Amino acid sequence: MAEIQPGFSAEQRADNDNRKSRSGPPIASSIPPKPKRASWRKRWNAVQLSKATIAWLCLAMIVGTMIVGFTWGGWVTAGTAERTATAVTNDAVIQRLSTICVAQFQQDPTKEQKLAEFNTATSYQQRNFVRDQGWATMPGDDQANNQVASECAKVLAQLNVE
Repeated sequence: MAEIQPGFSAEQRADNDNRKSRSGPPIASSIPPKPKRASWRKRWNAVQLSKATIAWLCLAMIVGTMIVGFTWGGWVTAGTAERTATAVTNDAVIQRLSTICVAQFQQDPTKEQKLAEFNTATSYQQRNFVRDQGWATMPGDDQANNQVASECAKVLAQLNVE
C-alpha cells in the first residue's frame, strides 16, 4: 500500500475524484490577496495637483462660467446693451410722440370727415394721410416723422369719433 503522507487522509480515492484530499489548515496561496481599496475621501486627500494643473483648471472654470453666463445667464456685451437701450428708447419716444399726433388730430375741426377718409385708405396710405395732414409733425419740427405717422395711424385706426 502507498505510504500516507502527513496532512492527507488515509482513504483511497479514484483518479478522477476532484475533492480536496488534504485535511487541516489551508495552504497559503502563492498569489497575494488584493489590498483593500481606499475610500474616496482618502484618495481625494491624497491627490496633489501641480501649479500648472491648478492654473489650467482655473482658466477652464472662467471660460465655463462665461459660456454659461452669456448663453443662459442673460449677460450681454456693452455693444448689445447699448443697441438694446437705443431701440427701447426710440420705441418709447415714438409712443409718446404718437399721443401728441392723436391730440393734434383731436384738435382738427373737420376730424369726422378726415377720419372717414382715413378709414377708407389702406394701411400704407393711412400713414401717408397722417403725415400729409401734418398731425405727425411735432411742434418745432419742419417735417413729419414716418415712425410717428405709422404709430399714430395704428391708434387712429382703432379710434371712434364721438
